[in-house]
Amino acid sequence: MTIDWNFLWPLGAAMVIVLGFVPVAGLYMTFIERKLAAYVQDRVGPNRVGPLGLFQSIADGIKIFLKEQVIPSHVHKSVYLFAPTIGLMCAMLSIAVVPYGPANAEPGPGFRAIIAPGVDIGILFLLAISSLSAYGIILGGWASNNKYSLFGATRACAQFISYEIPIGLSLLGIIAMTGSLNIEKLVAAQGDGIVNWNFWWQPLAALIFFVAALAESNRLPFDLSECEQELVGGFHTEYSGIKFVLFALAEYTHLVTVSFLTVLLFFGGWHFPGLTGPVDATVAGFLIRWVVLAVKVSLVVAFIMQLRWTLPRFRYDQLMGLAWKGLIPLGILNLLGLVIVLTFDASRWWMTILSVAILVLSGMANVTMAQKRIQRKAASRMAMETQYS
Repeated sequence: MTIDWNFLWPLGAAMVIVLGFVPVAGLYMTFIERKLAAYVQDRVGPNRVGPLGLFQSIADGIKIFLKEQVIPSHVHKSVYLFAPTIGLMCAMLSIAVVPYGPANAEPGPGFRAIIAPGVDIGILFLLAISSLSAYGIILGGWASNNKYSLFGATRACAQFISYEIPIGLSLLGIIAMTGSLNIEKLVAAQGDGIVNWNFWWQPLAALIFFVAALAESNRLPFDLSECEQELVGGFHTEYSGIKFVLFALAEYTHLVTVSFLTVLLFFGGWHFPGLTGPVDATVAGFLIRWVVLAVKVSLVVAFIMQLRWTLPRFRYDQLMGLAWKGLIPLGILNLLGLVIVLTFDASRWWMTILSVAILVLSGMANVTMAQKRIQRKAASRMAMETQYS
């Protein structure tokens, strides 16, 4: 059997880049988030270790590896130790079909910034693998043999099931218009100018996808599975040391994946007017497109981190209501609008008008319902005061 080095060296190079980048990115994303939190709260943040505190993450990583690995006596040990690896493995597997740089839509020789190029069911594979990461949280909460951890695990299970539906609904529009589940082809379809970015004619789908994907990453304001005010630490209450770091690294890896997908599917990926054209083989063109993609992804990551220190945490009933009463109906309406546009072979810009109209009408309906709730509460309060006066 002959070895096809033309296939193996690009694959090996892509895997080395990803496996080397993810742990370092996880360390320094904690540093960036701490600095951003300090800025929001008018503090200094980490500034002691190294210039501007840049070596603080390295010091924290060394400290974590040297900490004693405490395993509580009451846990189910085998599952307890295995659970943290599930989320990280699923997060790393999902990255395999996500381009982290320019990649041709059609397979060809040479290096491509993706581990598994040309996967025709890339979106389906991504959704399937990312949804399995819930098992790490669920098994970790159950194996901890702690009621707070179990409550956090059950919350995570309901949250993952609920928000998988709007994610799927939000992606159906661009899949139907592009005619492919291949992520490289979905990016290539946006390369003819900024007006072809999916965000402009699917703004509602972009909003639904971003909110639902953020909820699946267990980030504030959606971190009900680790709500410290109610559950001490939630599903990872009994975890410490490197075991806890694996949960945190899986969360940050998922955060990076969500940011990449938001940019690749709705904001043109590595395309930008005046800077990038059709994908070519020149080193300069490749680097320019890589910088464009990195800047876009960095802005999304920074926005997600900013949300953590801006919005308060939802109540659990609000979390479920947002999915079942908000995002899912909006996703169905957006899909119905797409069906009408495709049936009558109308311009896709009608989807922009329909999306804005749906958002405005849903906002007006929410305001009306909120006013009615306030009136009912006021009437009930007046009735009670009259009764006891």
